[in-house]
Amino acid sequence: MNIPRKNPTGAGAILAVTILGGTIVGGLIGQPSAGLLAGTALGIIIAVLLWLRER
Repeated sequence: MNIPRKNPTGAGAILAVTILGGTIVGGLIGQPSAGLLAGTALGIIIAVLLWLRER
């Protein structure tokens, strides 16, 4: 018997948006590199949480 699988949720767009958003917010406060790193970290955390939920 074949068990139907759910369609997996992709996190690429979320990761891209958090990176860009972090860079923009960081640029507004004068620290674009820190914003880039913070956005990347937030995006990775969200992507891992989505991955764990799908498991």
